[in-house]
Amino acid sequence: MLTDLHVHLRPDESGTPAQRHFTAANAQRYREVASERGITELGCSEHVYRFAQALDVWAHPLWRESARDDLDAYVTFLREETDLRVGIEADFVPGREDAMATLLEARDWDYVIGSVHFLGDLAVDHGDFDIWDHRSHRPDEVWARYFETVGEAARSGLFDVLAHPDLVKVWGAHRPRPDGDLRRFYERAMEGIAESGIAVEVSTAGLRKPACELYPAPAFLEMVLDAGNPIALSSDAHTPDELGFRYEQALEVLEGLGVREVAVFEGRERRLEPLG
Repeated sequence: MLTDLHVHLRPDESGTPAQRHFTAANAQRYREVASERGITELGCSEHVYRFAQALDVWAHPLWRESARDDLDAYVTFLREETDLRVGIEADFVPGREDAMATLLEARDWDYVIGSVHFLGDLAVDHGDFDIWDHRSHRPDEVWARYFETVGEAARSGLFDVLAHPDLVKVWGAHRPRPDGDLRRFYERAMEGIAESGIAVEVSTAGLRKPACELYPAPAFLEMVLDAGNPIALSSDAHTPDELGFRYEQALEVLEGLGVREVAVFEGRERRLEPLG
């Protein structure tokens, strides 16, 4: 089985309203491309911050600017007008765990994807809130804090899947990177990952970004597998053409590491299916 669970029915840019993209016809476009590419388990996981209810969790400027749509209408649309698995990509916001839990528990998900995009009010992957614009932030400090937060996200119990777990590398050579063996940073996340048993995403999205690498790096992935966590496979597609993007490369890495199963979800219950 091939899966693609971290999928968005609309691009992240402004001017992509729900009424244009949350339609049965658009969902069918995604389903048709997925079928052509051998992907049988397809889900949608829109960014939580694009829904008005997210402002009950966090009032970051990006969220205030973006939170326009109704979360319950989104869930109803997916349940009643599509055959896609119903997911959400929810940011981990330290200190706001209870508020996020309230938002998530009130709705009927198949799975919840957890992401770390922000360290405080600054982002590791968004140019308008770029943490690297603040020269006082040294690479070692940013990476240490990032992976500590990833571990906290896993341990929180809010999420079924941990998305793009080394997203901090997204800018590649365009942003500073610590010297030496990066496993010293990965280790900061591993205790929380191992304790939680959370599924960890292998994502081909990094191959489309300046990083030009899979998420996560092979050394991180090896540590995840040593901890016994299952793997979820996704592309973080924002258009149908991005579905299953360069899966052949991801499958080669996974097979080389002995991964034979992939996580799938229904009603927030996980099961493992043969990968292939």
